[in-house]
Amino acid sequence: MNMNKNQTKTMGKTVTSTQALAIVVGMIIGSGIFLKPGIVLSNAGTPWMSILAWSVGGIITLASALTVAEIAAAIPKSGGLYTYLGELYGGVFGYLLGWVQAVISYPASVAALAIAFSTYSGYFVPLNGWQQKLLAVAILAFILIMNVIATRFGGIIQTVATVGKLIPVAGIIGVGLFSNLAPGFDGISAPAAGAGFGAAVLGTLWAYDGWISVTNMAGEIKNPAKTLPKVISIGVVFVIAVYVLFNVAVFKALPYEQIISSPTPGADAAEALFGNGGGAFITAGIIISVLGALNGYLMTAARVPQAMGEKRQIPFSRVLSSIHPKFQTPANALIFQSVLAVIYIFSGTFNTLTDLLVFVLWIFFTMGVFGVFLLRKKRPPEKGRYRVPLYPVTPVIGVAGGLYILGSTIVSDPLRSLIGIGITLAGLPVYYVLSRKKA
Repeated sequence: MNMNKNQTKTMGKTVTSTQALAIVVGMIIGSGIFLKPGIVLSNAGTPWMSILAWSVGGIITLASALTVAEIAAAIPKSGGLYTYLGELYGGVFGYLLGWVQAVISYPASVAALAIAFSTYSGYFVPLNGWQQKLLAVAILAFILIMNVIATRFGGIIQTVATVGKLIPVAGIIGVGLFSNLAPGFDGISAPAAGAGFGAAVLGTLWAYDGWISVTNMAGEIKNPAKTLPKVISIGVVFVIAVYVLFNVAVFKALPYEQIISSPTPGADAAEALFGNGGGAFITAGIIISVLGALNGYLMTAARVPQAMGEKRQIPFSRVLSSIHPKFQTPANALIFQSVLAVIYIFSGTFNTLTDLLVFVLWIFFTMGVFGVFLLRKKRPPEKGRYRVPLYPVTPVIGVAGGLYILGSTIVSDPLRSLIGIGITLAGLPVYYVLSRKKA
Protein backbone atom coordinates (compact mmCIF):
# COMPACT_ATOMS: atom_id res chain seq x y z
CA MET A 1 0.00 0.00 0.00
CA ASN A 2 1.28 3.46 -0.89
CA MET A 3 1.35 5.88 1.98
CA ASN A 4 2.76 9.35 2.10
CA LYS A 5 5.84 10.08 4.14
CA ASN A 6 4.05 12.64 6.28
CA GLN A 7 1.46 10.03 7.19
CA THR A 8 3.86 7.65 8.90
CA LYS A 9 3.55 8.78 12.49
CA THR A 10 0.02 9.85 13.23
CA MET A 11 -2.88 7.61 14.11
CA GLY A 12 -6.15 8.96 15.40
CA LYS A 13 -7.03 8.62 19.08
CA THR A 14 -10.08 6.48 18.39
CA VAL A 15 -9.89 3.85 21.17
CA THR A 16 -12.23 4.69 24.06
CA SER A 17 -11.74 3.64 27.68
CA THR A 18 -14.53 1.05 27.32
CA GLN A 19 -12.84 -0.48 24.28
CA ALA A 20 -9.45 -0.42 26.03
CA LEU A 21 -10.96 -2.21 29.05
CA ALA A 22 -12.52 -4.77 26.69
CA ILE A 23 -9.08 -5.34 25.13
CA VAL A 24 -7.52 -6.00 28.56
CA VAL A 25 -10.24 -8.43 29.63
CA GLY A 26 -10.51 -9.98 26.17
CA MET A 27 -6.78 -10.52 25.84
CA ILE A 28 -6.54 -12.23 29.24
CA ILE A 29 -9.69 -14.35 29.12
CA GLY A 30 -9.04 -16.62 26.17
CA SER A 31 -9.30 -20.39 26.08
CA GLY A 32 -7.22 -20.77 29.27
CA ILE A 33 -10.13 -20.32 31.66
CA PHE A 34 -11.90 -23.29 30.05
CA LEU A 35 -8.85 -25.54 29.64
CA LYS A 36 -6.50 -24.78 32.56
CA PRO A 37 -8.46 -25.80 35.71
CA GLY A 38 -7.51 -29.47 35.37
CA ILE A 39 -3.81 -28.84 34.70
CA VAL A 40 -3.50 -26.36 37.57
CA LEU A 41 -5.40 -28.67 39.93
CA SER A 42 -3.23 -31.63 38.95
CA ASN A 43 -0.06 -29.69 39.78
CA ALA A 44 -1.44 -28.06 42.93
CA GLY A 45 -2.83 -31.31 44.33
CA THR A 46 -6.00 -30.06 46.03
CA PRO A 47 -8.81 -27.64 45.18
CA TRP A 48 -7.74 -25.31 47.98
CA MET A 49 -4.12 -25.26 46.76
CA SER A 50 -5.40 -24.73 43.22
CA ILE A 51 -7.41 -21.69 44.34
CA LEU A 52 -4.28 -20.44 46.11
CA ALA A 53 -2.27 -20.89 42.89
CA TRP A 54 -4.83 -18.90 40.90
CA SER A 55 -4.76 -16.20 43.60
CA VAL A 56 -0.94 -16.04 43.70
CA GLY A 57 -0.80 -15.86 39.92
CA GLY A 58 -3.36 -13.07 40.04
CA ILE A 59 -1.43 -11.15 42.70
CA ILE A 60 1.79 -11.36 40.65
CA THR A 61 -0.10 -10.21 37.57
CA LEU A 62 -1.87 -7.39 39.42
CA ALA A 63 1.35 -6.14 41.03
CA SER A 64 3.05 -6.15 37.63
CA ALA A 65 0.07 -4.47 35.98
CA LEU A 66 -0.23 -1.70 38.58
CA THR A 67 3.51 -1.04 38.26
CA VAL A 68 3.68 -1.00 34.47
CA ALA A 69 0.61 1.26 34.47
CA GLU A 70 2.74 4.00 36.08
CA ILE A 71 5.29 3.63 33.29
CA ALA A 72 2.48 3.70 30.72
CA ALA A 73 1.13 6.92 32.24
CA ALA A 74 4.59 8.53 32.14
CA ILE A 75 5.39 7.28 28.62
CA PRO A 76 2.00 7.22 26.81
CA LYS A 77 3.40 6.09 23.45
CA SER A 78 2.50 3.20 21.15
CA GLY A 79 4.76 0.15 21.33
CA GLY A 80 4.07 -0.80 24.94
CA LEU A 81 6.85 -2.61 26.80
CA TYR A 82 9.10 -2.37 23.72
CA THR A 83 8.99 1.42 24.00
CA TYR A 84 9.32 1.46 27.80
CA LEU A 85 12.40 -0.80 27.85
CA GLY A 86 14.02 1.26 25.11
CA GLU A 87 13.60 4.49 27.05
CA LEU A 88 14.53 3.08 30.47
CA TYR A 89 17.31 0.60 29.65
CA GLY A 90 18.51 1.56 26.19
CA GLY A 91 17.44 0.82 22.65
CA VAL A 92 18.95 -2.66 22.37
CA PHE A 93 16.74 -4.07 25.16
CA GLY A 94 13.59 -2.65 23.66
CA TYR A 95 14.70 -3.92 20.28
CA LEU A 96 15.26 -7.49 21.52
CA LEU A 97 11.76 -7.61 23.02
CA GLY A 98 10.36 -6.09 19.84
CA TRP A 99 12.22 -8.69 17.77
CA VAL A 100 10.73 -11.53 19.81
CA GLN A 101 7.23 -10.06 19.75
CA ALA A 102 7.12 -8.88 16.13
CA VAL A 103 8.75 -11.84 14.40
CA ILE A 104 7.75 -14.83 16.52
CA SER A 105 5.69 -14.35 19.69
CA TYR A 106 2.74 -12.27 18.50
CA PRO A 107 2.26 -13.85 15.05
CA ALA A 108 2.69 -17.34 16.54
CA SER A 109 0.06 -16.53 19.17
CA VAL A 110 -2.26 -15.19 16.46
CA ALA A 111 -1.74 -18.42 14.50
CA ALA A 112 -2.41 -20.58 17.56
CA LEU A 113 -5.63 -18.71 18.31
CA ALA A 114 -6.80 -18.95 14.68
CA ILE A 115 -6.19 -22.72 14.78
CA ALA A 116 -7.99 -22.91 18.14
CA PHE A 117 -10.98 -21.12 16.60
CA SER A 118 -11.18 -23.61 13.73
CA THR A 119 -10.60 -26.58 16.05
CA TYR A 120 -13.46 -25.64 18.38
CA SER A 121 -15.65 -24.88 15.35
CA GLY A 122 -15.25 -28.56 14.47
CA TYR A 123 -17.51 -29.34 17.44
CA PHE A 124 -20.44 -28.12 15.31
CA VAL A 125 -19.14 -28.89 11.78
CA PRO A 126 -16.57 -31.72 11.53
CA LEU A 127 -13.39 -30.56 9.75
CA ASN A 128 -10.26 -32.39 8.62
CA GLY A 129 -6.76 -30.99 9.12
CA TRP A 130 -6.59 -28.94 5.93
CA GLN A 131 -10.11 -27.61 6.36
CA GLN A 132 -9.19 -26.44 9.86
CA LYS A 133 -6.15 -24.60 8.52
CA LEU A 134 -8.16 -22.96 5.73
CA LEU A 135 -10.84 -21.85 8.19
CA ALA A 136 -8.09 -20.48 10.44
CA VAL A 137 -6.73 -18.41 7.54
CA ALA A 138 -10.25 -17.25 6.65
CA ILE A 139 -11.10 -16.02 10.15
CA LEU A 140 -7.68 -14.35 10.36
CA ALA A 141 -8.35 -12.59 7.03
CA PHE A 142 -11.70 -11.34 8.33
CA ILE A 143 -10.16 -9.94 11.53
CA LEU A 144 -7.34 -8.39 9.48
CA ILE A 145 -9.75 -6.58 7.15
CA MET A 146 -11.79 -5.24 10.06
CA ASN A 147 -8.67 -3.84 11.74
CA VAL A 148 -7.28 -2.36 8.51
CA ILE A 149 -10.55 -0.57 7.73
CA ALA A 150 -10.62 1.11 11.13
CA THR A 151 -9.24 0.58 14.61
CA ARG A 152 -12.70 1.33 15.96
CA PHE A 153 -14.08 -1.71 14.10
CA GLY A 154 -11.50 -3.87 15.85
CA GLY A 155 -12.49 -2.21 19.12
CA ILE A 156 -16.16 -2.95 18.47
CA ILE A 157 -15.36 -6.61 17.72
CA GLN A 158 -13.36 -6.77 20.95
CA THR A 159 -16.17 -5.27 23.02
CA VAL A 160 -18.83 -7.59 21.57
CA ALA A 161 -16.59 -10.67 21.91
CA THR A 162 -15.68 -9.80 25.50
CA VAL A 163 -19.33 -9.44 26.52
CA GLY A 164 -20.23 -12.61 24.60
CA LYS A 165 -17.56 -14.77 26.20
CA LEU A 166 -18.61 -13.76 29.71
CA ILE A 167 -22.14 -15.13 29.24
CA PRO A 168 -21.20 -18.85 29.52
CA VAL A 169 -18.64 -18.02 32.21
CA ALA A 170 -21.31 -16.21 34.23
CA GLY A 171 -23.71 -19.12 33.71
CA ILE A 172 -21.26 -21.69 35.09
CA ILE A 173 -20.34 -19.45 38.02
CA GLY A 174 -23.94 -18.53 38.82
CA VAL A 175 -25.23 -22.12 38.82
CA GLY A 176 -22.04 -23.94 39.84
CA LEU A 177 -21.45 -22.00 43.05
CA PHE A 178 -24.79 -23.25 44.40
CA SER A 179 -24.51 -26.83 43.14
CA ASN A 180 -23.55 -29.89 45.15
CA LEU A 181 -22.92 -32.35 42.34
CA ALA A 182 -19.39 -33.27 43.44
CA PRO A 183 -17.36 -33.54 46.67
CA GLY A 184 -15.77 -30.24 45.73
CA PHE A 185 -13.26 -29.28 48.41
CA ASP A 186 -13.85 -32.29 50.64
CA GLY A 187 -12.03 -35.56 51.04
CA ILE A 188 -8.74 -34.75 49.28
CA SER A 189 -5.44 -34.62 51.12
CA ALA A 190 -2.75 -32.19 50.08
CA PRO A 191 0.53 -33.47 48.59
CA ALA A 192 3.92 -32.46 49.88
CA ALA A 193 4.83 -28.88 49.03
CA GLY A 194 7.36 -28.48 46.24
CA ALA A 195 7.75 -27.88 42.53
CA GLY A 196 4.11 -28.87 41.91
CA PHE A 197 2.80 -25.60 43.29
CA GLY A 198 5.28 -23.62 41.22
CA ALA A 199 4.08 -25.41 38.09
CA ALA A 200 0.50 -24.63 39.09
CA VAL A 201 1.28 -20.92 39.43
CA LEU A 202 3.06 -20.99 36.06
CA GLY A 203 -0.07 -22.49 34.53
CA THR A 204 -2.23 -19.69 35.89
CA LEU A 205 0.18 -17.04 34.64
CA TRP A 206 -0.23 -18.40 31.13
CA ALA A 207 -3.98 -17.87 31.55
CA TYR A 208 -3.41 -14.33 32.90
CA ASP A 209 -1.11 -13.41 30.00
CA GLY A 210 -2.21 -10.62 27.66
CA TRP A 211 -2.87 -7.74 30.06
CA ILE A 212 0.15 -5.72 28.90
CA SER A 213 -0.80 -5.75 25.22
CA VAL A 214 -3.19 -2.80 25.52
CA THR A 215 -0.18 -0.55 26.25
CA ASN A 216 0.97 -1.16 22.66
CA MET A 217 -1.87 1.11 21.57
CA ALA A 218 -1.26 3.98 24.00
CA GLY A 219 -0.84 6.43 21.11
CA GLU A 220 -4.36 5.64 19.88
CA ILE A 221 -6.17 5.69 23.24
CA LYS A 222 -8.01 8.80 24.30
CA ASN A 223 -6.25 10.41 27.30
CA PRO A 224 -3.86 7.44 27.78
CA ALA A 225 -2.14 8.80 30.91
CA LYS A 226 -5.42 8.46 32.83
CA THR A 227 -7.12 5.72 30.84
CA LEU A 228 -4.35 3.07 30.82
CA PRO A 229 -3.83 2.77 34.61
CA LYS A 230 -7.58 2.65 35.15
CA VAL A 231 -8.43 0.01 32.55
CA ILE A 232 -5.40 -2.19 33.38
CA SER A 233 -6.17 -2.18 37.11
CA ILE A 234 -9.92 -2.72 36.74
CA GLY A 235 -9.42 -5.35 34.04
CA VAL A 236 -6.92 -7.47 35.99
CA VAL A 237 -8.90 -7.33 39.26
CA PHE A 238 -12.04 -8.36 37.37
CA VAL A 239 -10.27 -11.30 35.74
CA ILE A 240 -8.82 -12.53 39.06
CA ALA A 241 -12.32 -12.61 40.55
CA VAL A 242 -13.72 -14.40 37.49
CA TYR A 243 -10.96 -17.03 37.50
CA VAL A 244 -11.28 -17.83 41.20
CA LEU A 245 -15.09 -18.04 41.10
CA PHE A 246 -15.05 -20.11 37.90
CA ASN A 247 -12.69 -22.65 39.44
CA VAL A 248 -14.77 -22.89 42.61
CA ALA A 249 -17.84 -23.55 40.44
CA VAL A 250 -16.02 -26.27 38.49
CA PHE A 251 -14.85 -27.92 41.73
CA LYS A 252 -18.44 -28.00 42.99
CA ALA A 253 -19.76 -29.42 39.71
CA LEU A 254 -17.20 -32.16 38.95
CA PRO A 255 -15.28 -34.76 40.98
CA TYR A 256 -11.54 -34.31 41.40
CA GLU A 257 -10.58 -37.22 39.14
CA GLN A 258 -12.71 -35.98 36.25
CA ILE A 259 -11.32 -32.45 36.44
CA ILE A 260 -7.68 -33.54 36.22
CA SER A 261 -8.28 -36.17 33.53
CA SER A 262 -10.43 -34.09 31.18
CA PRO A 263 -8.86 -31.81 28.53
CA THR A 264 -12.03 -29.67 28.60
CA PRO A 265 -13.22 -29.39 32.22
CA GLY A 266 -15.22 -26.27 31.36
CA ALA A 267 -17.37 -28.15 28.85
CA ASP A 268 -17.72 -31.07 31.27
CA ALA A 269 -18.88 -28.72 34.02
CA ALA A 270 -21.41 -27.16 31.65
CA GLU A 271 -22.81 -30.60 30.77
CA ALA A 272 -23.04 -31.52 34.45
CA LEU A 273 -24.83 -28.28 35.29
CA PHE A 274 -27.03 -27.75 32.24
CA GLY A 275 -27.36 -31.19 30.61
CA ASN A 276 -26.26 -32.33 27.16
CA GLY A 277 -26.81 -28.90 25.67
CA GLY A 278 -24.26 -27.49 28.07
CA GLY A 279 -21.35 -28.80 26.02
CA ALA A 280 -22.52 -26.95 22.92
CA PHE A 281 -23.20 -23.86 25.03
CA ILE A 282 -19.73 -23.72 26.53
CA THR A 283 -18.05 -24.57 23.21
CA ALA A 284 -19.81 -21.58 21.65
CA GLY A 285 -18.45 -19.51 24.53
CA ILE A 286 -14.94 -20.83 23.90
CA ILE A 287 -15.21 -19.92 20.21
CA ILE A 288 -16.31 -16.38 21.08
CA SER A 289 -13.55 -16.19 23.68
CA VAL A 290 -10.88 -17.27 21.19
CA LEU A 291 -12.26 -14.85 18.58
CA GLY A 292 -11.90 -11.97 21.02
CA ALA A 293 -8.36 -13.00 21.94
CA LEU A 294 -7.44 -13.38 18.25
CA ASN A 295 -8.75 -9.92 17.46
CA GLY A 296 -7.03 -8.40 20.47
CA TYR A 297 -3.67 -10.00 19.69
CA LEU A 298 -3.70 -8.93 16.04
CA MET A 299 -4.91 -5.42 16.90
CA THR A 300 -2.13 -4.85 19.43
CA ALA A 301 0.57 -6.96 17.74
CA ALA A 302 0.78 -4.68 14.71
CA ARG A 303 1.75 -1.71 16.88
CA VAL A 304 5.11 -3.31 17.76
CA PRO A 305 6.60 -3.52 14.22
CA GLN A 306 4.96 -0.16 13.50
CA ALA A 307 6.78 1.41 16.46
CA MET A 308 10.03 -0.39 15.56
CA GLY A 309 9.69 0.90 12.01
CA GLU A 310 9.50 4.47 13.27
CA LYS A 311 12.90 3.95 14.91
CA ARG A 312 14.32 2.12 11.85
CA GLN A 313 14.92 -1.01 13.95
CA ILE A 314 13.31 -3.56 11.64
CA PRO A 315 13.78 -4.42 7.95
CA PHE A 316 11.43 -2.48 5.62
CA SER A 317 11.02 0.14 8.34
CA ARG A 318 9.45 2.78 6.10
CA VAL A 319 6.79 0.36 4.91
CA LEU A 320 5.96 -1.04 8.35
CA SER A 321 5.82 2.36 10.06
CA SER A 322 3.44 3.81 7.48
CA ILE A 323 -0.15 4.69 8.33
CA HIS A 324 -2.89 4.17 5.78
CA PRO A 325 -3.84 7.61 4.38
CA LYS A 326 -7.58 6.87 4.35
CA PHE A 327 -8.17 4.51 7.27
CA GLN A 328 -5.48 5.94 9.61
CA THR A 329 -4.47 2.44 10.73
CA PRO A 330 -1.08 0.64 10.65
CA ALA A 331 -2.27 -1.43 7.69
CA ASN A 332 1.16 -2.64 6.52
CA ALA A 333 2.15 -3.77 10.02
CA LEU A 334 -1.18 -5.59 10.36
CA ILE A 335 -0.59 -7.37 7.04
CA PHE A 336 3.01 -8.21 8.05
CA GLN A 337 1.87 -9.87 11.28
CA SER A 338 -0.91 -11.72 9.45
CA VAL A 339 1.44 -13.08 6.77
CA LEU A 340 3.78 -14.43 9.45
CA ALA A 341 0.79 -15.94 11.27
CA VAL A 342 -0.33 -17.73 8.09
CA ILE A 343 3.17 -19.20 7.73
CA TYR A 344 2.96 -20.50 11.31
CA ILE A 345 -0.53 -21.89 10.69
CA PHE A 346 0.72 -24.06 7.83
CA SER A 347 4.10 -24.90 9.38
CA GLY A 348 2.60 -26.31 12.55
CA THR A 349 5.52 -24.98 14.63
CA PHE A 350 3.78 -22.14 16.47
CA ASN A 351 3.09 -24.09 19.70
CA THR A 352 6.76 -25.01 20.01
CA LEU A 353 7.83 -21.43 19.35
CA THR A 354 5.47 -19.92 21.92
CA ASP A 355 6.53 -22.49 24.53
CA LEU A 356 10.20 -21.66 23.96
CA LEU A 357 9.60 -17.93 24.35
CA VAL A 358 7.65 -17.98 27.61
CA PHE A 359 10.87 -17.90 29.62
CA VAL A 360 12.38 -15.09 27.53
CA LEU A 361 9.24 -12.95 27.64
CA TRP A 362 9.21 -13.12 31.43
CA ILE A 363 12.77 -11.78 31.50
CA PHE A 364 11.48 -8.67 29.74
CA PHE A 365 8.31 -8.50 31.84
CA THR A 366 10.42 -8.55 35.01
CA MET A 367 12.69 -5.86 33.60
CA GLY A 368 9.60 -3.82 32.79
CA VAL A 369 8.33 -4.01 36.37
CA PHE A 370 11.78 -3.17 37.78
CA GLY A 371 11.86 -0.23 35.37
CA VAL A 372 9.56 1.79 37.63
CA PHE A 373 12.52 2.31 40.00
CA LEU A 374 14.58 3.69 37.10
CA LEU A 375 11.64 5.81 35.96
CA ARG A 376 11.29 7.49 39.35
CA LYS A 377 14.97 8.44 39.27
CA LYS A 378 14.79 9.82 35.74
CA ARG A 379 11.30 11.34 35.90
CA PRO A 380 9.88 11.94 39.39
CA PRO A 381 6.07 11.57 39.29
CA GLU A 382 4.26 14.77 38.37
CA LYS A 383 1.43 16.01 40.54
CA GLY A 384 -1.84 14.41 39.52
CA ARG A 385 -0.20 11.66 37.46
CA TYR A 386 -0.91 8.03 38.33
CA ARG A 387 1.48 6.43 40.82
CA VAL A 388 1.68 2.74 41.63
CA PRO A 389 -0.04 2.19 45.01
CA LEU A 390 1.96 0.96 48.02
CA TYR A 391 5.29 1.81 46.37
CA PRO A 392 7.81 0.14 46.65
CA VAL A 393 5.97 -2.97 47.97
CA THR A 394 3.87 -3.47 44.84
CA PRO A 395 6.74 -3.45 42.32
CA VAL A 396 8.84 -5.63 44.65
CA ILE A 397 6.05 -8.23 44.59
CA GLY A 398 6.00 -8.04 40.78
CA VAL A 399 9.77 -8.42 40.48
CA ALA A 400 9.87 -11.26 43.03
CA GLY A 401 7.07 -13.01 41.16
CA GLY A 402 8.95 -12.64 37.89
CA LEU A 403 12.14 -14.05 39.40
CA TYR A 404 10.13 -16.96 40.82
CA ILE A 405 8.79 -17.70 37.33
CA LEU A 406 12.27 -17.55 35.79
CA GLY A 407 13.80 -19.73 38.49
CA SER A 408 11.06 -22.34 38.21
CA THR A 409 11.47 -22.51 34.44
CA ILE A 410 15.26 -22.89 34.63
CA VAL A 411 14.92 -25.72 37.14
CA SER A 412 12.15 -27.55 35.29
CA ASP A 413 13.35 -27.04 31.70
CA PRO A 414 16.90 -25.61 31.37
CA LEU A 415 17.32 -26.65 27.73
CA ARG A 416 14.19 -24.85 26.57
CA SER A 417 15.27 -21.78 28.53
CA LEU A 418 18.65 -21.71 26.76
CA ILE A 419 17.04 -22.21 23.35
CA GLY A 420 14.67 -19.32 24.03
CA ILE A 421 17.55 -17.02 24.93
CA GLY A 422 19.40 -18.13 21.79
CA ILE A 423 16.45 -17.24 19.54
CA THR A 424 16.25 -13.82 21.15
CA LEU A 425 19.97 -13.09 20.78
CA ALA A 426 19.74 -14.06 17.11
CA GLY A 427 18.13 -10.67 16.60
CA LEU A 428 21.30 -8.82 17.64
CA PRO A 429 23.03 -9.06 14.20
CA VAL A 430 19.95 -7.49 12.61
CA TYR A 431 20.00 -4.71 15.21
CA TYR A 432 23.65 -3.81 14.61
CA VAL A 433 23.30 -3.93 10.81
CA LEU A 434 20.34 -1.56 10.95
CA SER A 435 22.14 0.67 13.48
CA ARG A 436 25.08 1.05 11.06
CA LYS A 437 22.72 1.98 8.24
CA LYS A 438 21.18 4.71 10.39
CA ALA A 439 24.65 6.00 11.26
